[in-house]
Amino acid sequence: MLRALAIALLVGITIGACEDRFRYPCQDNKNWNKPECQRPTCAVTGTCPDQLVPAADFKPEGEK
Repeated sequence: MLRALAIALLVGITIGACEDRFRYPCQDNKNWNKPECQRPTCAVTGTCPDQLVPAADFKPEGEK
């Protein structure tokens, strides 16, 4: 019983950890066109995409 509960808990944690999560909304390229991710709004808090994402990864959604 305890072993089955431990396995179920482990599986639940593993599945839950697989989704993309971002500390700041502007790290997600889907939000880069939103007003809160545009300068000067994001510059005040330091959360502009160019401040959060490495230059090599700085590609808008849809580009490869």
